[in-house]
Amino acid sequence: MASNKNLTPLSDHLCFSLYATSRAIQRLYNPSLEKYNLTYPQYLILVSLYDLGTLSVKRIGEELDLASNTLTPLLKRMEQRGLLARERSKEDERIVLLTITESGKKLREEAYDLPQILLEKSQLSDDEWSTLTKLLEKLHHDTKS
Repeated sequence: MASNKNLTPLSDHLCFSLYATSRAIQRLYNPSLEKYNLTYPQYLILVSLYDLGTLSVKRIGEELDLASNTLTPLLKRMEQRGLLARERSKEDERIVLLTITESGKKLREEAYDLPQILLEKSQLSDDEWSTLTKLLEKLHHDTKS
């Protein structure tokens, strides 16, 4: 097999760095998430509903970039735990609306420290953190769909 010196090594792939970092962050969060009996996607759903209020299933899927076949079982488990309520829209019954419950709000408030855990572990300065966040938001926005 001929060698192609123009191929980018794994260590130079930005997508791999982002993937590996995301996995490391999830491992860092796992002890806290396990304490609250939450998965990382469930935590993100609670944060979204807490911050944004009532959302449709479609909108939360767009917010979190999750397909409905992934989202539906998560939402059902969260509803069974009493963390959120699902209700059909009165204007359009095809639309399912999600609302965080008091139990869900309480759990979200108890799990407030996850971002701080990452901030401390990262050892980034406030300026570095701000720059990284802005660049990642720009990259995400520019590469969507």
